[in-house]
Amino acid sequence: MPRITVLPHPQFCPEGKTFDVEPNANLCQSLLDNDVCIEHACDMSAACTTCHVVVRQGFNSLDEMDDVEADLLDRAWGLEPDSRLSCQVLIEDKDLEIEIPKYTINHASERH
Repeated sequence: MPRITVLPHPQFCPEGKTFDVEPNANLCQSLLDNDVCIEHACDMSAACTTCHVVVRQGFNSLDEMDDVEADLLDRAWGLEPDSRLSCQVLIEDKDLEIEIPKYTINHASERH
């Protein structure tokens, strides 16, 4: 069973958190199910960047992102080479360590 480690975030997960998930689980939904209140303004439809995370460990175990996700991430605040939209990530069988950026931009409603 893959283990997800969330690094501390002052608003969404002040203490940090570690939990196990089933393989092929959606990362954003897994965070929400485990009381990590990550933003997801577009209801996980890949229309905003509020669920942006940086995958600090385990990035290479994830499927490649599609063009829609890549285009949205180009406009995300704090973009890094290992950034993903958590709503588009299916967790494989490897552990992940993720960091939630300090700020987000809602491209669906902020007209960016």
